[in-house]
Amino acid sequence: MTLPCSVPVSQILLSLLILSAAATAAPAQKRETRVAVSTVVEREVTTGQRAVGTLNPIRVSVIGSAVDGRVIEFLVNRGQFIKQGAPLAKLRTDTLKIELAAATAELDLRKQELQELKEGSLPEEKLQAESRMKAAAASSVFQKSKYERTLALHKRGQAATKADLDQALALSIQAEQALVEATATYDLVKAGPRIEKIKQAEARVNLQNEKNRLIEERIARHTIVAPFDGFVTAEHTEVGAWVSRADLVAEVVRLDEVEVEVNVVGELAVRLKRGLNVRLDVPSFPDELFTGVITQIVPRADIRSRTFPVIIRVKNRIEDEIPRLKAGMLARVELPTGTRRKMPLVPKDALVLGGPKPVVFVVDVDSKSKSKGVVREVSVGLGVADGGLIQVNGPLKRGQYVVVRGNERLRAGQKVTLAAVIPAEKSKTEKKSPAKTASSNSQTETGER
Repeated sequence: MTLPCSVPVSQILLSLLILSAAATAAPAQKRETRVAVSTVVEREVTTGQRAVGTLNPIRVSVIGSAVDGRVIEFLVNRGQFIKQGAPLAKLRTDTLKIELAAATAELDLRKQELQELKEGSLPEEKLQAESRMKAAAASSVFQKSKYERTLALHKRGQAATKADLDQALALSIQAEQALVEATATYDLVKAGPRIEKIKQAEARVNLQNEKNRLIEERIARHTIVAPFDGFVTAEHTEVGAWVSRADLVAEVVRLDEVEVEVNVVGELAVRLKRGLNVRLDVPSFPDELFTGVITQIVPRADIRSRTFPVIIRVKNRIEDEIPRLKAGMLARVELPTGTRRKMPLVPKDALVLGGPKPVVFVVDVDSKSKSKGVVREVSVGLGVADGGLIQVNGPLKRGQYVVVRGNERLRAGQKVTLAAVIPAEKSKTEKKSPAKTASSNSQTETGER
């Protein structure tokens, strides 16, 4: 039996896919995304002029060796992040360690001598001195008595010659002086060391302690350390190499903040002042927006170009020990040096970058429900920064709602629910906007130093 017509299997499958897509698309269109919005503000701002500069680290340190020595350890590699005080390289210190051991033993000896003086005489020493004094006293009494007897015999002319008398007198005087000596010795032992002796011993301890510190400091100088948190950008030695005093070891740069130096002519330099916020475009990150602060306007022009260096500091972000902004990157800076005009401004978080042009999503609020609306995409040009706001060129009006949170995946015509309304003026005074977007996550506010 032959069928009157046949339908290809591929057409049947295609029809099923279309029906399935239509069935799932309808609920998707009904979904509403919750977003936070802010308002477009309008105020007088100074129009900008673009200048080009290069990102530079705020600190660069080419670290040298403070002593002569042989490198036994080189502990870092180029590109490595290192904390302040962390060792870069170590030099051999065996001889110094031996000197330190000898000096430590000498210090211990001096301390024991001082302790001995502070303790004073032992009870046994006092008893010994007292016994000698008493013995000397007894001997003195005996010799004096003997002299008196000899003198009496000599006067009577009985068995005592002049020589015997003189000998008895000498022995009596000798015994008397021995008693004086023994008494003085006992008094010294009983009183203990003089305060001057203790002071001298303390001075010897302090002197030896400083000698030890000197050796320890010499040992410490054989370890070359990082002067600040930063990244190693150059290696100038290696294990086994001999370095002399002042020879280069490594280069470290600080990148938690970066500086952009741009040169402007005098007519524009006089319109700038420290503390002004400026907008930067970094070609390496075309879908991100950066802002910085003018920190210095060098008051001396380059003689050949007649331009003045302007220094702009930008807050950097370090993720997994890798800096987002790197030294040497190109930056285009929008300097507020033009005329003052009334222009629309939006919070920085309202900008969505990454496409052919920056865009903002404007919410057309539903007339029936003020908390709901439909978004439309508006392309804008970017101007100068004014606190947390960015001047834009585009068909925007004061008071319009623009999405500042949740705008990463929005599409034109999508329905949204207004979860929060954030005052735009808040961005001007706060260091960090409360609404986070892809653009604001890429760079924190840069007004901090």
